[in-house]
Amino acid sequence: MKFVDEYRDLELSQKYAQAIASITSQPWTIMEICGGQTHSIVKYGIDKLLPEQITLIHGPGCPVCVTPIHMIDRAVEIATLPNTILCSFGDMLRVPGTEKDLLSVKAMGGDIRIVYSPLDSLKIAQNNPDKQVVFLAVGFETTAPATAMAVYQAKELSIENFSMLVSHVLVPPAIAAILSSPNCRVQGFLAAGHVCTVMGYTEYEPIVKKYNIPIVVTGFEPVDILQGIYLCIKQLEEGQATLENQYTRSVQREGNKTAKTIISQVFEVVNRQWRGIGEISESGLGLRSPYAEFDAEHRFNLSPPQPDNYSECISGEIMQGIKKPHQCPAFGSRCKPEHPLGAPMVSSEGACAAYYRYRHHGETELLQ
Repeated sequence: MKFVDEYRDLELSQKYAQAIASITSQPWTIMEICGGQTHSIVKYGIDKLLPEQITLIHGPGCPVCVTPIHMIDRAVEIATLPNTILCSFGDMLRVPGTEKDLLSVKAMGGDIRIVYSPLDSLKIAQNNPDKQVVFLAVGFETTAPATAMAVYQAKELSIENFSMLVSHVLVPPAIAAILSSPNCRVQGFLAAGHVCTVMGYTEYEPIVKKYNIPIVVTGFEPVDILQGIYLCIKQLEEGQATLENQYTRSVQREGNKTAKTIISQVFEVVNRQWRGIGEISESGLGLRSPYAEFDAEHRFNLSPPQPDNYSECISGEIMQGIKKPHQCPAFGSRCKPEHPLGAPMVSSEGACAAYYRYRHHGETELLQ
């Protein structure tokens, strides 16, 4: 296959759905980790093609959604300081903090700039030597190499007015935390193909062995996802628990060694708070001591983190697969994209945003 349309082929998708139905003898619950996979499932109606015995639930794979409220509050605090430029990906501007979001700060005159890469923020720092430039670094292992490279270059070029507010998180510890929960319903996982493109999948092998659960590294198009589900159901029906790689056109077992090298050089593994979930041990990345001068938390002596206040938002339950967006009392009424109560309604990878766009307004495409 050469083109993306081939992975959205209706006839081939229906064949995979029929193959899944033919091997399904009992109920199974599968979690897709990535928010991009969630959007494809809801957008193309993939879950509606499957037999009723199969339940798909949505995991914590939205980088914007899992960023804790206190990190948004810290970004707001930095953005209100004089002679400071805060750089961020666009999705982060509308994520609610305790009292306000970054878009509100920008409207009040804060110098907040949307960038497409951490390296863009480094260039802004070079062009504005009289100002402190801070990049709000969020995301999973997928975006960590670019963040690490920006810090590495800042040190090499001795750019002293540049720093990072780091909130990177790691997928495998989140999977382990979900499986360790007494509320866990998951019997198989679809792992995120882009994360494994960077990191490979050796870190998932101990999870498969410890919890005796199948994990299938899966892509993002309808045919990818249906094939991933087929492989996962086949294992479950046969009583197997192994790690399989559906996304072979992108993922190798050892991942991208160059990307992993720059990550390990700049970052170390730390404990990290997840929005709505709490602290997960060794689930984040923080700057190593040789790069500590670029840590915005220390540079600006920021306020200590406060416990998250979730109000009506049930983001934690949604991201752990306990509930689906439409089961939230505020969904589509008090919580909408134009007035979100929480991050899952804001992000382009958020489960609530997917359900609101494609189910609340009936915009499901192609695969009916």
